[in-house]
Amino acid sequence: MVRRAAHVEETRQRIIEATVTMHETVGPAATTIAGIAKTAGVTRLTVYRHFPDDEALYAACSAHWLAGQALPDPEAWARIVGPEERMKAGLADLYRYYRDGEAMLARIYGEIDHVPEGIRQMLRAAESRYVTVLLSAFPAKARVRRHLRAVVGHAASFCTWRSLCRDRGLSNGDAVDLMTAFTLLASQVTPSRRRLSAAR
Repeated sequence: MVRRAAHVEETRQRIIEATVTMHETVGPAATTIAGIAKTAGVTRLTVYRHFPDDEALYAACSAHWLAGQALPDPEAWARIVGPEERMKAGLADLYRYYRDGEAMLARIYGEIDHVPEGIRQMLRAAESRYVTVLLSAFPAKARVRRHLRAVVGHAASFCTWRSLCRDRGLSNGDAVDLMTAFTLLASQVTPSRRRLSAAR
């Protein structure tokens, strides 16, 4: 009985690891049950026996991958009072995580429509938490709050990190400084709608 339970758990783990490998290498869109089964060395029926639907398989895959990462810690950022200091600490933490997990994150965000809704909700909840913690350090007036939220959300995005650091060659530190300066400017200045209209 014990040996059988251990074998079942070993098989389940092989399926999860095969799914992680395929997500990182070919992406969610090209990941198939047949491909997972071949990589794991099991049958398709065995995969379905352990994971009856995509939601269950993706949830197990995500949990396994996340367990191997040093995740961002927004609770630690929240203990930093100054907006500039909190932005720098938070973005440094996020950008370090993005660089470490780039292979998987690029696939997931690049093929987000192929990710189950439950996983998309988890990603959105994490992103919302990051933005809320960073934004709460700013004593912004109501009239700039919407603009500031947009800028903070942009700064905290994986796609922003990838554009600045991977596509344009900035270091994490340079990107943190740039996005912090951009955010501080947005917290103080709201362009006049009249001037914007005249410029069109």
